[in-house]
Amino acid sequence: MSKKLIALYVAITAAALAACAGQNSGTVAQGTTYALPGMPDLVMKVTLPDGKTGSIGEELPEEGLGTVDDSFWSATLGGYTQQKFSQALGFPKGTKITLTNLSKDIEHTLDVVAEIKGPPADFPASPSLPLGPDGNGELKTGYASGAIMPGASVTLTLVKNGIYLIGCHFHYHEGMQDVLVVGKGATPGPQATAPS
Repeated sequence: MSKKLIALYVAITAAALAACAGQNSGTVAQGTTYALPGMPDLVMKVTLPDGKTGSIGEELPEEGLGTVDDSFWSATLGGYTQQKFSQALGFPKGTKITLTNLSKDIEHTLDVVAEIKGPPADFPASPSLPLGPDGNGELKTGYASGAIMPGASVTLTLVKNGIYLIGCHFHYHEGMQDVLVVGKGATPGPQATAPS
């Protein structure tokens, strides 16, 4: 094969991969686990329907996760990751997530702000994010974990396919806003770069 043909093939392959990354659905392939660096605030243990486990992290974007201007969702996402830096999240239906607050003095919540049909992810300016728990441990429209005190845990199950805008009651206006897709077989969204 000529060098020009090889170079063209490499360029086309790179462009195709970049296009796929930009059109990410924000979900995670079933059977995949993730190892994260230590997160100072919340750790979320994930148990997929096939029994495999992993963890995702949550903290204020400026504390290390950064924010990502996700072109697929037409939104700035931050505060949650399945890899290392902020990104859209997603899991198959039936996944169980246990949120444990590792902080010594900061409370967090995980609230469903809205359910959407697809992009764009229009986060409301001032959503009603309750402090009390609501949703019987099932992620759906209106789900609220309630205040997760330091050292406490909350478990929820992803029972319904859908696209959910999520946020933290205490830190929503500090950038803890993300997209969580519940659906069959996809990949995590593109990651933020390390905050400077």
